[in-house]
Amino acid sequence: LAIASKKKEKRDVLIIMRMLRRAVTTATTLGLLRYSAAFQFKKVPNTILSSTIRKMSNLFDPSSFYGVAQAPETKKFTMQQTMIRVKDPAVSLKFYVETLGFKLIMHRDFPQWGFSVYFVAHGVDNVPTSQDERWTMCMNTPGCIELTWNHGSESTQGRVYNVGNSDTTGVPNGDKVKGGFGHLGITVEDVYESCARFKELGVQFHKSPNGGGMKGLAFIKDPDGYLIEVLPQGPMITKPIDCCGVEVDGGEGYKDNSK
Repeated sequence: LAIASKKKEKRDVLIIMRMLRRAVTTATTLGLLRYSAAFQFKKVPNTILSSTIRKMSNLFDPSSFYGVAQAPETKKFTMQQTMIRVKDPAVSLKFYVETLGFKLIMHRDFPQWGFSVYFVAHGVDNVPTSQDERWTMCMNTPGCIELTWNHGSESTQGRVYNVGNSDTTGVPNGDKVKGGFGHLGITVEDVYESCARFKELGVQFHKSPNGGGMKGLAFIKDPDGYLIEVLPQGPMITKPIDCCGVEVDGGEGYKDNSK
């Protein structure tokens, strides 16, 4: 039995290695497992993938955190916002509201401290007219983006804020910064159709749907250069060619955005 088990395990490893022939690092492998429809991982049992891959590397196992009972004191907590600083509120609001379909649900000006904030969100209808009601709606809406404008930044030449992904903005010696911030993310019904619309609107792409190593998703840039991941709301699918003319087997391979 022990010999048969070892033979089966070796066979499983060979199968997985062939499937992951394009992977160059464990991190790339995990990314492909999560995102790429170009590889049919679903045909391999999850138990084989998880146990064998973890034996092949020293991956952290988060399984003990699934199903952990929520502390009673946190039952009404809400993941309400992520804040990013923007150079020009007029330009940023136009992008988030008109291009990405967010709604402005609240704003506040603080001239005494030299900044203003604008909260945008998806899935909101009938924004109230009173400030108090807008505040209540905003504080109870999950997943808002808080766009913060430091007064006067719109007059600055060039980029103002470092976006954290291999960015030299604001670095005296010009070295690229590997920051902790990675990207925002939205989901859409059809990644390819949405990206075709983005391209028509002049949105800058960091990665088109067929670009890179992870197929069927995209990364676009907002006016300040922050990355926004575009993912499907359903299964991860691919199409032969994307809006940038990249074929599904094309692209430059996986790239770590932080480098």
